[in-house]
Amino acid sequence: MMNHSARLYEQDVNAWAEGQVFLLKQGLTQALDVEHLIAELEDMGKSNLRELESRFIILIAHLLKWQFQLDTLTTRWRDFEAKSWRNTIIEQRAQLLFLLKKVPSLKASLQLAMIDAYTDARCLAIRETNFPAETFPADCPYSVEQILDEDFYPRSLAMP
Repeated sequence: MMNHSARLYEQDVNAWAEGQVFLLKQGLTQALDVEHLIAELEDMGKSNLRELESRFIILIAHLLKWQFQLDTLTTRWRDFEAKSWRNTIIEQRAQLLFLLKKVPSLKASLQLAMIDAYTDARCLAIRETNFPAETFPADCPYSVEQILDEDFYPRSLAMP
């Protein structure tokens, strides 16, 4: 039989969370829904890591397009300036730095998150450019420091 707190968790997680906060503030720790509280705290950490990886995917895909597609497009369309790519790169870097400021412990996960995100970033770049998969390196060609460096834009490479 499910108690009231567990039932509330299943029906309205925000109302449940408010109830747990109230119990904590009142010092009523014996009334806490410990099982779900643990699950939510674990999910919080996973959510931050998912955001880190998601931002890496978008940022790295745009860096790849910058490096491997820019020359092709500027040759084809003289007025192509890649403003939307630059804006996306700037935005994703800003969001990554903001996330790292708010959750500094994520710095320990940067290298692994970048490696994990690269496969999806490469696939995204392949789909968006329609270039052959071999165009893009199998492993991330950028360091974490380069990816986060506001002044780093990879040298543009003409298509072979």
